[in-house]
Amino acid sequence: MGELCVRSVLVTGANRGLGLGLVQHLLGLPKPPQWLFATCRDPKGQRAQELQNLASKHHNLVILPLEVANPTSIKAAAAKVGEHLGGSGLNLLINNAGIVKITLLENETLEDMTEIYTTNTVGPLLMGQAFLPLLKKAAQGSPGSGLSCSKAAIVNISSIGGSIASFSAWEMIQASSYRCSKAALNMLTKCQSLAYKEHGILCLALHPGWVQTDLGSSGGHTPPVTVDASVKGMLKVLSSISEKDTGTFLDWEGKVVPW
Repeated sequence: MGELCVRSVLVTGANRGLGLGLVQHLLGLPKPPQWLFATCRDPKGQRAQELQNLASKHHNLVILPLEVANPTSIKAAAAKVGEHLGGSGLNLLINNAGIVKITLLENETLEDMTEIYTTNTVGPLLMGQAFLPLLKKAAQGSPGSGLSCSKAAIVNISSIGGSIASFSAWEMIQASSYRCSKAALNMLTKCQSLAYKEHGILCLALHPGWVQTDLGSSGGHTPPVTVDASVKGMLKVLSSISEKDTGTFLDWEGKVVPW
Protein backbone atom coordinates (compact mmCIF):
# COMPACT_ATOMS: atom_id res chain seq x y z
CA MET A 1 0.00 0.00 0.00
CA GLY A 2 1.45 3.33 -1.05
CA GLU A 3 1.89 6.51 0.96
CA LEU A 4 -0.71 9.24 0.80
CA CYS A 5 0.18 11.57 -2.06
CA VAL A 6 -1.84 14.77 -2.13
CA ARG A 7 -1.02 18.24 -3.44
CA SER A 8 -2.92 20.39 -0.93
CA VAL A 9 -4.39 19.70 2.51
CA LEU A 10 -6.16 21.76 5.17
CA VAL A 11 -6.37 20.59 8.80
CA THR A 12 -8.53 22.33 11.42
CA GLY A 13 -7.61 22.33 15.11
CA ALA A 14 -3.99 21.88 14.12
CA ASN A 15 -2.18 23.43 17.09
CA ARG A 16 -2.31 20.34 19.34
CA GLY A 17 -3.36 16.72 19.67
CA LEU A 18 -4.41 14.87 16.54
CA GLY A 19 -4.39 18.02 14.40
CA LEU A 20 -0.75 18.76 15.21
CA GLY A 21 0.11 15.08 14.75
CA LEU A 22 -1.49 15.09 11.30
CA VAL A 23 0.50 18.18 10.31
CA GLN A 24 3.77 16.65 11.55
CA HIS A 25 3.22 13.37 9.70
CA LEU A 26 2.04 15.05 6.50
CA LEU A 27 5.22 17.13 6.48
CA GLY A 28 7.24 13.96 6.97
CA LEU A 29 5.79 12.06 4.01
CA PRO A 30 8.17 11.05 1.18
CA LYS A 31 6.13 13.41 -1.02
CA PRO A 32 4.70 16.00 1.39
CA PRO A 33 1.86 18.27 0.24
CA GLN A 34 2.89 21.26 -1.83
CA TRP A 35 0.48 23.26 0.32
CA LEU A 36 -0.41 22.34 3.91
CA PHE A 37 -2.80 24.71 5.64
CA ALA A 38 -2.90 24.37 9.43
CA THR A 39 -5.67 26.29 11.17
CA CYS A 40 -6.38 27.12 14.80
CA ARG A 41 -8.12 29.83 16.79
CA ASP A 42 -4.99 31.77 17.76
CA PRO A 43 -1.98 31.04 15.52
CA LYS A 44 0.21 33.53 17.39
CA GLY A 45 -0.68 32.29 20.87
CA GLN A 46 1.39 30.14 23.22
CA ARG A 47 -0.68 27.04 22.45
CA ALA A 48 0.36 27.27 18.81
CA GLN A 49 4.10 27.53 19.52
CA GLU A 50 4.91 24.06 18.19
CA LEU A 51 3.01 24.82 15.01
CA GLN A 52 4.92 28.10 14.61
CA ASN A 53 8.21 26.23 15.03
CA LEU A 54 7.23 23.82 12.26
CA ALA A 55 6.25 26.69 9.95
CA SER A 56 9.68 28.28 10.39
CA LYS A 57 11.25 25.08 8.99
CA HIS A 58 8.74 24.16 6.27
CA HIS A 59 7.90 26.70 3.56
CA ASN A 60 4.90 24.63 2.43
CA LEU A 61 3.17 24.99 5.83
CA VAL A 62 0.78 27.94 6.09
CA ILE A 63 -0.84 28.71 9.45
CA LEU A 64 -4.21 30.46 9.32
CA PRO A 65 -6.59 31.73 12.02
CA LEU A 66 -9.90 29.88 11.93
CA GLU A 67 -12.79 29.52 14.35
CA VAL A 68 -14.97 26.67 13.06
CA ALA A 69 -18.03 28.00 14.90
CA ASN A 70 -17.76 31.38 13.17
CA PRO A 71 -19.02 31.63 9.56
CA THR A 72 -17.15 34.90 8.97
CA SER A 73 -13.87 33.35 10.13
CA ILE A 74 -14.44 30.32 7.87
CA LYS A 75 -15.13 32.47 4.80
CA ALA A 76 -12.02 34.56 5.47
CA ALA A 77 -9.88 31.41 5.73
CA ALA A 78 -11.36 30.00 2.52
CA ALA A 79 -10.49 33.24 0.71
CA LYS A 80 -6.90 33.11 2.02
CA VAL A 81 -6.49 29.48 0.98
CA GLY A 82 -7.82 30.34 -2.48
CA GLU A 83 -5.24 33.14 -2.79
CA HIS A 84 -2.37 30.79 -1.91
CA LEU A 85 -3.55 28.06 -4.27
CA GLY A 86 -3.97 30.41 -7.20
CA GLY A 87 -5.69 28.56 -10.03
CA SER A 88 -5.63 25.13 -8.39
CA GLY A 89 -8.08 23.71 -5.86
CA LEU A 90 -7.91 22.10 -2.41
CA ASN A 91 -7.55 18.33 -2.53
CA LEU A 92 -8.14 17.31 1.07
CA LEU A 93 -10.12 19.00 3.86
CA ILE A 94 -9.70 17.37 7.29
CA ASN A 95 -12.29 18.63 9.78
CA ASN A 96 -10.45 17.73 12.98
CA ALA A 97 -11.36 20.55 15.41
CA GLY A 98 -13.65 19.33 18.18
CA ILE A 99 -14.59 19.86 21.82
CA VAL A 100 -16.01 17.74 24.63
CA LYS A 101 -17.43 18.45 28.08
CA ILE A 102 -17.60 15.49 30.44
CA THR A 103 -20.84 15.54 32.40
CA LEU A 104 -23.72 13.28 33.41
CA LEU A 105 -26.88 13.28 31.34
CA GLU A 106 -28.89 14.97 34.09
CA ASN A 107 -26.39 17.84 34.14
CA GLU A 108 -26.38 18.55 30.40
CA THR A 109 -27.43 22.11 29.56
CA LEU A 110 -28.76 23.94 26.55
CA GLU A 111 -25.61 26.07 26.48
CA ASP A 112 -23.19 23.12 26.53
CA MET A 113 -25.15 21.10 23.99
CA THR A 114 -25.36 24.09 21.66
CA GLU A 115 -21.66 24.94 21.97
CA ILE A 116 -20.51 21.36 21.37
CA TYR A 117 -22.94 20.74 18.51
CA THR A 118 -21.92 24.04 16.86
CA THR A 119 -18.22 23.17 16.90
CA ASN A 120 -18.40 19.42 16.23
CA THR A 121 -21.25 19.27 13.72
CA VAL A 122 -22.19 22.69 12.34
CA GLY A 123 -18.50 23.61 11.93
CA PRO A 124 -17.79 20.77 9.47
CA LEU A 125 -21.02 21.63 7.62
CA LEU A 126 -19.95 25.26 7.17
CA MET A 127 -16.39 24.22 6.28
CA GLY A 128 -17.68 21.92 3.55
CA GLN A 129 -19.86 24.69 2.14
CA ALA A 130 -17.14 27.35 2.22
CA PHE A 131 -14.43 25.15 0.68
CA LEU A 132 -16.70 23.43 -1.85
CA PRO A 133 -15.60 25.68 -4.76
CA LEU A 134 -11.93 24.85 -4.07
CA LEU A 135 -12.68 21.13 -3.67
CA LYS A 136 -14.66 21.12 -6.94
CA LYS A 137 -11.77 22.88 -8.67
CA ALA A 138 -9.34 20.23 -7.40
CA ALA A 139 -11.61 17.41 -8.57
CA GLN A 140 -11.98 18.99 -12.01
CA GLY A 141 -8.22 19.38 -12.32
CA SER A 142 -7.42 15.78 -11.35
CA PRO A 143 -6.96 13.18 -14.08
CA GLY A 144 -8.84 9.91 -14.12
CA SER A 145 -12.21 8.78 -12.87
CA GLY A 146 -13.33 7.63 -9.42
CA LEU A 147 -12.91 9.28 -6.03
CA SER A 148 -9.85 9.52 -3.78
CA CYS A 149 -8.14 11.76 -1.23
CA SER A 150 -5.59 12.72 -3.88
CA LYS A 151 -8.40 14.06 -6.06
CA ALA A 152 -10.82 15.81 -3.67
CA ALA A 153 -12.08 14.71 -0.26
CA ILE A 154 -13.69 15.84 2.99
CA VAL A 155 -12.62 13.80 6.02
CA ASN A 156 -14.61 14.42 9.19
CA ILE A 157 -12.83 13.23 12.34
CA SER A 158 -15.65 11.53 14.21
CA SER A 159 -15.72 9.13 17.16
CA ILE A 160 -17.00 5.68 18.03
CA GLY A 161 -18.76 7.62 20.79
CA GLY A 162 -21.19 8.68 18.07
CA SER A 163 -22.05 5.10 17.16
CA ILE A 164 -25.59 4.27 18.25
CA ALA A 165 -25.01 0.57 17.52
CA SER A 166 -21.86 0.17 19.59
CA PHE A 167 -22.33 2.78 22.33
CA SER A 168 -18.80 2.37 23.54
CA ALA A 169 -17.60 3.11 27.11
CA TRP A 170 -20.86 4.55 28.47
CA GLU A 171 -19.96 3.35 31.98
CA MET A 172 -16.74 5.40 31.90
CA ILE A 173 -17.81 8.50 29.97
CA GLN A 174 -21.39 9.59 29.35
CA ALA A 175 -20.67 12.89 27.55
CA SER A 176 -24.10 12.82 25.92
CA SER A 177 -23.72 16.13 24.12
CA TYR A 178 -20.42 14.99 22.55
CA ARG A 179 -21.93 11.64 21.52
CA CYS A 180 -24.94 13.36 19.96
CA SER A 181 -22.72 15.79 18.06
CA LYS A 182 -20.63 12.95 16.60
CA ALA A 183 -23.68 10.87 15.67
CA ALA A 184 -24.96 13.95 13.84
CA LEU A 185 -21.54 14.43 12.23
CA ASN A 186 -21.76 10.89 10.87
CA MET A 187 -25.10 11.71 9.27
CA LEU A 188 -23.68 14.97 7.90
CA THR A 189 -20.86 12.95 6.31
CA LYS A 190 -23.39 10.68 4.65
CA CYS A 191 -25.36 13.70 3.38
CA GLN A 192 -22.16 15.34 2.07
CA SER A 193 -21.20 12.11 0.29
CA LEU A 194 -24.55 12.03 -1.53
CA ALA A 195 -24.58 15.75 -2.37
CA TYR A 196 -20.94 16.11 -3.40
CA LYS A 197 -20.36 12.82 -5.27
CA GLU A 198 -21.43 14.41 -8.55
CA HIS A 199 -18.64 16.96 -8.07
CA GLY A 200 -16.02 14.22 -7.67
CA ILE A 201 -15.60 14.69 -3.91
CA LEU A 202 -15.15 11.74 -1.54
CA CYS A 203 -16.56 12.15 2.00
CA LEU A 204 -15.59 10.00 4.97
CA ALA A 205 -16.20 9.87 8.74
CA LEU A 206 -13.08 8.63 10.52
CA HIS A 207 -12.74 7.38 14.11
CA PRO A 208 -9.13 8.03 15.23
CA GLY A 209 -9.27 5.58 18.13
CA TRP A 210 -9.30 6.51 21.80
CA VAL A 211 -6.21 8.67 21.66
CA GLN A 212 -3.85 10.15 24.24
CA THR A 213 -4.80 13.80 23.69
CA ASP A 214 -6.24 16.49 25.97
CA LEU A 215 -9.69 15.64 24.62
CA GLY A 216 -9.18 11.87 24.85
CA SER A 217 -7.92 12.09 28.43
CA SER A 218 -10.57 14.54 29.64
CA GLY A 219 -12.65 11.79 31.26
CA GLY A 220 -9.86 10.97 33.69
CA HIS A 221 -8.79 7.73 31.98
CA THR A 222 -5.59 7.04 30.02
CA PRO A 223 -6.44 6.20 26.40
CA PRO A 224 -4.70 3.17 24.85
CA VAL A 225 -3.71 4.72 21.49
CA THR A 226 -0.86 7.21 20.99
CA VAL A 227 -1.22 10.20 18.67
CA ASP A 228 1.62 8.78 16.56
CA ALA A 229 -0.07 5.40 16.07
CA SER A 230 -3.46 6.96 15.36
CA VAL A 231 -2.14 9.43 12.78
CA LYS A 232 -0.02 6.81 10.99
CA GLY A 233 -3.07 4.57 10.82
CA MET A 234 -5.39 7.31 9.58
CA LEU A 235 -2.99 8.41 6.83
CA LYS A 236 -2.65 4.80 5.72
CA VAL A 237 -6.46 4.55 5.52
CA LEU A 238 -6.69 7.81 3.58
CA SER A 239 -4.11 6.56 1.07
CA SER A 240 -6.22 3.53 0.22
CA ILE A 241 -9.88 4.62 0.25
CA SER A 242 -11.78 4.99 -3.01
CA GLU A 243 -15.26 5.61 -4.38
CA LYS A 244 -16.72 2.54 -2.64
CA ASP A 245 -15.85 4.10 0.74
CA THR A 246 -17.55 7.47 0.30
CA GLY A 247 -20.16 8.11 2.98
CA THR A 248 -18.85 5.36 5.26
CA PHE A 249 -17.62 5.39 8.86
CA LEU A 250 -14.16 3.81 9.29
CA ASP A 251 -11.66 3.68 12.12
CA TRP A 252 -7.92 4.42 12.14
CA GLU A 253 -7.18 0.80 11.21
CA GLY A 254 -9.54 0.82 8.24
CA LYS A 255 -12.27 -1.21 9.93
CA VAL A 256 -15.94 -0.31 9.41
CA VAL A 257 -17.45 1.25 12.54
CA PRO A 258 -21.13 0.39 13.16
CA TRP A 259 -23.48 3.35 12.86
